[in-house]
Amino acid sequence: MGQVVRRFFDGSFLEYDRGSFDDWCVYLTDASGQRKPPRDEEYFSQLESLAQQFGADKVYGDYVKVYQRTRSQIDERVLDDIHILSETYGTDALRVEKLFSILYMAMISEENKANTRLGKRIKRLGVHKLLIENQPVHEAANFMRGMDWRTIDRLCAERDF
Repeated sequence: MGQVVRRFFDGSFLEYDRGSFDDWCVYLTDASGQRKPPRDEEYFSQLESLAQQFGADKVYGDYVKVYQRTRSQIDERVLDDIHILSETYGTDALRVEKLFSILYMAMISEENKANTRLGKRIKRLGVHKLLIENQPVHEAANFMRGMDWRTIDRLCAERDF
């Protein structure tokens, strides 16, 4: 077992553990003990679903609130604020809390990647492509694969992040 970061009232939890190349792989373990790393396409699909239900501007705005507070280490206050923010989604609160916690942890992972030049901005670009530019989930989650960091950096700068 890795470093448990957040437990949810349904018995599931999020943790960091060893992945294929570092110790910053995010894992979600459900109440039955099934453990798996959430994939970009999975949580982008959830973001898309939330945007259809609550509006892309709200979902993106809430994501940006988390993004702006993300650093290289877990901050319990941010996780607590994610919990509070998720309550604005009514009956979807638990799903939203898990989703934004996963995104938060994934951005921290990006900040801790060896020799990173992009850090958390790489996640924001994908989320922006999905929610603001209306790209399909698969495209938004995968379009940067194989791009050099300078190109991605330029794409981020064009969007003011």
